[in-house]
Amino acid sequence: MNVKFGLEAIIRINRSKFIVYLLLVPFTVSLLSCEKEITEPRENQPPSTTIFNIPVDNDTIFALFTFEWDGGDPDGYIAGFEYRYSTYHVNQGDSTHQPWQFTPETKETIAFDSKDILNKQFFEVRAVDDKGAVDPTPATKQFYTSQATPPEVQIQAPANNAKMFAVNEVTDWWNGVRFSFTGSDDDGEIVEYLWKVDSGEWVYTTDTTFILTPDDFDAPLEGKHTLYVNAVDNTNIQHPSGDSVSITLVVPDFTRDLLIIDETDESAFPSSASVKDSTVDRFYAELFGTDVSWDYYENDLRGKPLPPLDSLGQYKVVVWHADNRPSTNPHYISEHVDVLQDYMNVGGSFVMSGWRILKSFAWREDFPVTFPSESFVAKYLHIMRADETPYIPGDFIGADGVGDFSDVAVDSTKLATFPFNGKLSNINIVLTRAGFTEELYRYQNLQASSLYQYRGRACGLKYLGTKFNAVILGFPLFFLKQEDAKLLAQDILETMGL
Repeated sequence: MNVKFGLEAIIRINRSKFIVYLLLVPFTVSLLSCEKEITEPRENQPPSTTIFNIPVDNDTIFALFTFEWDGGDPDGYIAGFEYRYSTYHVNQGDSTHQPWQFTPETKETIAFDSKDILNKQFFEVRAVDDKGAVDPTPATKQFYTSQATPPEVQIQAPANNAKMFAVNEVTDWWNGVRFSFTGSDDDGEIVEYLWKVDSGEWVYTTDTTFILTPDDFDAPLEGKHTLYVNAVDNTNIQHPSGDSVSITLVVPDFTRDLLIIDETDESAFPSSASVKDSTVDRFYAELFGTDVSWDYYENDLRGKPLPPLDSLGQYKVVVWHADNRPSTNPHYISEHVDVLQDYMNVGGSFVMSGWRILKSFAWREDFPVTFPSESFVAKYLHIMRADETPYIPGDFIGADGVGDFSDVAVDSTKLATFPFNGKLSNINIVLTRAGFTEELYRYQNLQASSLYQYRGRACGLKYLGTKFNAVILGFPLFFLKQEDAKLLAQDILETMGL
């Protein structure tokens, strides 16, 4: 082996390692020196805020205004904004101050306090960054708003000082007290209503019609109650007082049996039946075994009010008779359907008889007539379609009783003069009846009568319902033979459970 060659190789290898070492030393020193350089974190910089240049400072605008703004953050991002405003009422001399409110939006519609004729507003908005810092110098606007008028609101039903029947539980006929109102706003729009009953809590709503149930009223249910309503417009203004009505609720006790309401005008009887009111009163007292009568019709041709509800609500059954024949105006019963419906809704039963009695509910209509489904006759008396026999010739001689009801005959002595000649005319016939009804009487005339088409038609009907019963007779009882009329009345009393 060549020793010289081996030594030279060793020297070359060591020289290479030394060169590599010399190159690595400065790099290692550099790394060690980088690890020693540690800097402090920079302090969070607050955000900035800008309001768009609307409105112009010191301008006068409407109380409801939409502001737009923007913000920036040099070392993060905007999380949202806070805004507030202060109001100085120029004429009144007082002021109000609103707290900061947060919003993530860059746009907000604000209803400014504008109760005075002129209102000075100072508005501020500030950006909030992702670290919770707020703009120390909020963007501001100073301007004026004109007075905003409050909305108007008015209760439509019930009427102030109204009396109405009520019961302690909702039924299929009595749902409660209808409460409705309307509102308007001259310089904007109503966005919400609020109402309450007695000492109850305010209820906020956009509806304008409600049915108040017994739970809505302070106890006791019977007696006086107050209903309140107000409205809020789009400038967040309420009417200073709103509207209210006082009503009186009457809870019927039905402790007495029967009340007769006398609408018969004896002065309009045929000359052969010239009698006084007292005679007709005795006739009905004998029929139904009671002297309890309310003379509705007076000889001055003006109707009286019905009995007060607290009196009416004592009676299980009301018998209404109108036995004179009207020629120019209908019987007054047609003007009192609201009271009769309320009475029947809470459980009162009803008996109705008279001359042209059904015609009075559609006086200007040509018969036969179909009654609207929501009318008193259709909904409560359950008569859908009715007809009326002619005035001349009169040919009604009586009615055949159906089932347990006895036949009845006309008292010809009370109708002896022309054009009746001992018979009744203008009898109301039931052509179509609703469910839960039964025929009580069927029209009868002589076999030789030219009005044969009416023979056997229903002229008396009963309805037996879940809450009330009703009997409808299309002929006047006073012109029947008294003994027959008395049997008829007894049959009716049995039907009514008396």
